[in-house]
Amino acid sequence: MATLLRKVHQLKATNLSNGIVGPVLNQVRWLNLQEFQSKKLMADNGVTVQKFEVAYSKDDAATIASKLKVDEYVIKAQILAGGRGKGTFSNGFKGGVKLTKNPADVQGLVESMIGNKLTTKQTPKGGVDVTKVMVAEAMDITRETYFAILMDRGFGGPVMVGSPKGGMDIEEVAESEPEAIFKEPIDIHGGLSEEVVQRMAKNLGFTGEKQAQAAQQMRKLYDLFLKVDATQIEINPFGETPDGKVVCFDAKMNFDDNAEFRQKSIFAQDDMAESDPREVEAAKHNLNYIGMDGNIACLVNGAGLAMATMDIIQLHGGSPANFLDVGGTVTEDQVYHAFKLVSSDTQVKAILVNIFGGIVNCATIATGITNACKSMNLTLPLIVRLEGTNVDAAKKILADSNLPIRSAVDLDDAAMKAVSSLA
Repeated sequence: MATLLRKVHQLKATNLSNGIVGPVLNQVRWLNLQEFQSKKLMADNGVTVQKFEVAYSKDDAATIASKLKVDEYVIKAQILAGGRGKGTFSNGFKGGVKLTKNPADVQGLVESMIGNKLTTKQTPKGGVDVTKVMVAEAMDITRETYFAILMDRGFGGPVMVGSPKGGMDIEEVAESEPEAIFKEPIDIHGGLSEEVVQRMAKNLGFTGEKQAQAAQQMRKLYDLFLKVDATQIEINPFGETPDGKVVCFDAKMNFDDNAEFRQKSIFAQDDMAESDPREVEAAKHNLNYIGMDGNIACLVNGAGLAMATMDIIQLHGGSPANFLDVGGTVTEDQVYHAFKLVSSDTQVKAILVNIFGGIVNCATIATGITNACKSMNLTLPLIVRLEGTNVDAAKKILADSNLPIRSAVDLDDAAMKAVSSLA
């Protein structure tokens, strides 16, 4: 089940009591921003980043090269995966991050990247289409540090995390040199105090004017953190240049999905081109879905029950095809789209519905199931376990439908019937 948990819990979050960043259970859907989008957010809020422009075609690149007028350019393919510098493109071109001092080279480098698939250690096997390339000012870094602001349950609010050991995997630093990780809780009511921010800047090794710059950048990052309802802003490296500037060279941001109604302009930037199309379709109908590698589809209400359902399927020798939580306010229409979603997956050979009705009306689920089966002419084995609110009415709806639905008395029974249906 460890692999399954890693897939469902991909968001970095807040196990800072051990000085590391680790996985926790979050809502399935989260906002993904490209690097250039995060940098623009920072730049617009007074945080120091490199000068940059984004090319959507080779023609854009020629204009950008002359517009930036910098001593050296860094050209970076924009995909939602790490390891770009060591990646390979489908046209054979190697490296999604390139440096050049010649403006005339920029157009050719962008042309070699854009419109091709880039494969790295973090992308799917076939790679990811590159539709955008960031052309930025290349800056030398004399020293790299790590800085982040995160929401942490252990501290009951935001926490600054920093290390003078930047430019590398912070989890490795926390494991090998825990004394090199510094944490400073922030009083959510009192705000970021001067004493705390200066102490963090000093712990990261900044001195003199650079310490003052680092503290100023930290304050601006905290203002941004609050402004955009972030759950994490991670800067790695948070570095200094030979001419004494403190610059945020790379950024990863996570946002509170529940704040989407306040952050419409940010969530409108969500780049879903690299997302699983099934997850994109599920999000349209407010369904929490993640595709897996198995062949037994799960349709469940509640994230915890969904995890338990997948556990028990595996316990009985089966393999779940998805995580699908229909939520507590599910409608018949959502049930229909949930069935349509899971049945369209060619690897699915059976469907298990596991509903424990509290605020969910089992009769609503049952009506949605029967309507979906009839309208889609569902031929896959369907096992249904219902319990809770209006369960008797729900069972009657299923029985009166005359559909080949196998009822289960409990979760064990449902999982065993789902697995046996594949034999």
